[in-house]
Amino acid sequence: MASLLCSTLFLSLIISTVAAQNSLILPIRKDPKTSQHITTFRMGSNRAAINAVVDLGGPFLWFSCNDYSSATYAPIPCGSAKCEAAKGIGCVSCNLPPRPGCTNDTCGASPYNPFQDVLVTEGYALDTFYPKSGAALPDFSFSCMDKEYLAGLAAGATGMLGLAKTQISLHKQASAKLKLADTFSLCLPSSGAGKLAIGIKPKSVKSTPLIVNPVSTYPIYTTGDASDEYFIEVKAIAVAGARLNLKDSYFSIDKNGVGGTKISTLQNFTAVHNSIYKPLARAFAKAASDMRIKSAAAVAPFRACFRSDSIARTAAGPAVPEIELVLGGKDATTWTIRGANVVVEIDEKTTCLGFVDGGSSPRTSVVIGAHQLEENLVEFDLVSSRLRFSENLLLMNTSCSKI
Repeated sequence: MASLLCSTLFLSLIISTVAAQNSLILPIRKDPKTSQHITTFRMGSNRAAINAVVDLGGPFLWFSCNDYSSATYAPIPCGSAKCEAAKGIGCVSCNLPPRPGCTNDTCGASPYNPFQDVLVTEGYALDTFYPKSGAALPDFSFSCMDKEYLAGLAAGATGMLGLAKTQISLHKQASAKLKLADTFSLCLPSSGAGKLAIGIKPKSVKSTPLIVNPVSTYPIYTTGDASDEYFIEVKAIAVAGARLNLKDSYFSIDKNGVGGTKISTLQNFTAVHNSIYKPLARAFAKAASDMRIKSAAAVAPFRACFRSDSIARTAAGPAVPEIELVLGGKDATTWTIRGANVVVEIDEKTTCLGFVDGGSSPRTSVVIGAHQLEENLVEFDLVSSRLRFSENLLLMNTSCSKI
């Protein structure tokens, strides 16, 4: 009874804070083909609809400007204060007739398409950003991108919305312009609609410190730049309550920025170092067998798969062994991954462990992927440098589409 009361109070708090009138809210949907999470907003005097992939580690907004027209568009000049804030690289020019994305003496930008692994030289610009809910953001800094570099993005998406710890990420610009707290929450849907909300501060039951990787993880950077992505301290991993026997070094970040744990909306499924994956998969298969779950042939990219007809159901999805991330910080809390966040239902016959082998020498040892975040309310509090999280909302009889 006490647990139910706690969950009900927490759910009421979530709903009231996400619906706060002074916050800025964008919708999120999942593309069924690529599993990318897409948001929609409007830009410029013509209020052009832009569909962009949500990139938690992206430093800024970029989108294709080939067909973009706006009377309020303005390039950011080289050497200006806005160029400095954007960490612009040199000056760019264009020999073609002027248009958005083709101007002279413009602050240099380096938009990156990770799906195509292409870094392009473009220019920074300003225009008005219109969210689904909340005040418009005039003089919003972003970069154009030529449409030939959109390969890999979900159908209909023409850009990527960056949410990293930079001066020109969406949450940083919104909090500065609207005088909101520099916090944002993500609720990635497994289906239906989710939300990106800026300026809200739900008091999630669990939290852990956000830590800094001292070496940038962007494809181009200056020596001494720290990473703008979101890292947390994972100290251990447990399967069905039993900790895996793993080297502590995998969970620490060395002087070259290698190792540790980060959170990514672009990595579809949590990827872990090969030396973590092997004992994780073995332990999960053993725990599944103890639950009388029967194994099945592997389905790439997954290696540990099971017969769906041998798996019972719970409110959070398939009844499978839980995986716990034992977190650092004074709280020493755990992030428990349950049900549908643990496994992927391939079809009616096969269900697989939703973790993948990240190889023997990944830059980051553990990359928590979007599948493990779905139907979880996750808050990034840049004021106190903490990550706050709800764990699976389905256990509270709700979902991202309902809050």
